[in-house]
Amino acid sequence: MAEGIVHATEATSLADLLERLLDKGIVIAGDIRIKLVDIELLTINIRLLVASVDKAREMGIDWWEHNPFLQSRAAQEERLFAQKDAQIEALTRRLERLENGSHAT
Repeated sequence: MAEGIVHATEATSLADLLERLLDKGIVIAGDIRIKLVDIELLTINIRLLVASVDKAREMGIDWWEHNPFLQSRAAQEERLFAQKDAQIEALTRRLERLENGSHAT
């Protein structure tokens, strides 16, 4: 009797697994404490959240949106252009006031 190759009827690809993981999210938490003669010398609290951006936002986590180090270069350049435009506008108004004041006398 020859044995055939057995195949799983339901295979989960890595992409499917990652999609499920990011959709639901996972939290890994741990604490490291170093003590010497009942005196705590060091405590490290480790918290790791793996989730999609949408899931994190649902949970109220959005710190990356307000961290300038993590913002894209395009957003930074847009802010710089807006600041430059405001400076040009202010200088233009000031120049107009100076010109109007010098013509009035």
